[in-house]
Amino acid sequence: MTKKIDYISLFARLALAIGFLSAVADRLGLWTPLLGSENVVWGNMESFTTYTGVLLPWVPKFLIPLLAWTATIAETILGILLLIGFQKRWVALLSGILLLTFAFSMSFSLNVKAPFDYSVFAAAACAFLLYKESKVKQEEYS
Repeated sequence: MTKKIDYISLFARLALAIGFLSAVADRLGLWTPLLGSENVVWGNMESFTTYTGVLLPWVPKFLIPLLAWTATIAETILGILLLIGFQKRWVALLSGILLLTFAFSMSFSLNVKAPFDYSVFAAAACAFLLYKESKVKQEEYS
């Protein structure tokens, strides 16, 4: 029996994974030599940590670096797991939750337009659809 490849789900997984990993690469300064500092969002972890503080003004300042690194590590792990297709259902759910957290933080701390400009709600919806689709497929095989 041959396994069919679901190209739409594969595309969604790759898009989310590359989005996560590209953001991490930006924070770590990996895009700057290729694109120049005027074409990156943060360019370094210090700038991303400052941005994290803007998104989380109610969090004590001493916790901001920890949260910035936690988000970076989570995005790295989720990005890699999405790329390789490991535990697709749970990784999709965690990706959706992380993205929705980012979207709400942006809405409350910046403005309601910001997460729409960066398609954060759309990416969260994509992740939740991947979760739902993986659940349906799992039930079909049961």
